[in-house]
Amino acid sequence: MTTDTLTTSLRTEPNRRLVIGGLGMTQIVAWGTTFYLPAVFANPIARDSGWSLSVVVTGLSLGLLLAGSCSPVTGRLIDRHGGRYVMAFSSILIAAGLWLMSQVTGLTGYFLSWAVLGIGMAAGLYDAAFATLGRLYGSGARSAITGVTLLGGLASTLCWPLLTILEETLGWRQGAQVVALVHLLFCLPVHLLVVPVRQETTATSNGGVTPAKPVEHQPAGSFFRDRRFLTICLAFTLLAFVMTGLSVHLLEVLRQWGLDTATVVMIGMIIGPAQVTARVLEFSFGRGFHPVWSARVGALLVLIGVALFSLSQPLAAFVAAAVYGAGNGIMTIARGTLPLALFGPDAYGERMGVMARPVLIAQAAAPILTATVLTRMDAFYLLPGLVILLLVSFALLALLPGARVPSPPH
Repeated sequence: MTTDTLTTSLRTEPNRRLVIGGLGMTQIVAWGTTFYLPAVFANPIARDSGWSLSVVVTGLSLGLLLAGSCSPVTGRLIDRHGGRYVMAFSSILIAAGLWLMSQVTGLTGYFLSWAVLGIGMAAGLYDAAFATLGRLYGSGARSAITGVTLLGGLASTLCWPLLTILEETLGWRQGAQVVALVHLLFCLPVHLLVVPVRQETTATSNGGVTPAKPVEHQPAGSFFRDRRFLTICLAFTLLAFVMTGLSVHLLEVLRQWGLDTATVVMIGMIIGPAQVTARVLEFSFGRGFHPVWSARVGALLVLIGVALFSLSQPLAAFVAAAVYGAGNGIMTIARGTLPLALFGPDAYGERMGVMARPVLIAQAAAPILTATVLTRMDAFYLLPGLVILLLVSFALLALLPGARVPSPPH
């Protein structure tokens, strides 16, 4: 390495850490005040409005559907212009959606607020953050993606208690206004000041730099003509359906097995720390392996966890929560790193956006469909069905065409 190359690396590394830290913090806020918001605000909204809880939760499904529809456009914009202004716009949209929600008196306004939030989610959650990092760091974005998910994994752990305090002290309407201001006063400046406008230049062997290549738009259908992309898209969609449905209804599943409330809460509390622990281990020991192996391990852990839940035994449920949480944590990273490793950084943002569409649609449908099975039948029928979907997902990743066998780290 030449002196100029070393100097360039040292100069850009602090900026890289700042970007990872900044995006990680805004991911905590973005996830905590959108995807995880109904866990705290749904019941108060239902009591205040007189709507049923299922109608209130349907707002999140609507938001996820809109997010899925907008994700390809978001990825394309990030490919062309970088992530700074796209993610800054997400902060404005999420703030507007939350503020609108705080003012609603009818169901139309409530669903409209979730529609605005959905567009903001498309531009501001993991897929947009991964696309931004891929645009900035190209094939070297894996560690950055892992770093962002390490912080983002704390969203429910940090935001649920804070949202609960806001709701209990101010009410859900003023609580929504407070978190809207957090997006404007914290997330918006972070996105504008921390995220670079253009892709990072890379040092060459002679000490020079290579500028970013312009990214050309590709039709969505062209991605699906690649069997590998179609395979991972289907695998991640099935996983997203299972993990979202189970995450929303896990406590009810455990109650149906006859576990007491205290035990149910203790089991649920294991999942978050297990996610973060698995991401730390992946960051520490998994970087020398191809991301396809991370995806396979993550899918297998989720499969084992759900299978253990189906045993309906307290001890098995504690182990299941840890295994399931670890698999969930690894799969979040794999969703960003596997497409980058298989297809490279060219059109990475648009590729992530196209892949996000069926994933987000599955996430939108999962709570409703799994709730239907739970209410009309019970967990005895739900969990085996989820295990079958996970078996298909794992098989797809295990047989992924064109995925090379990795070399272990030296």
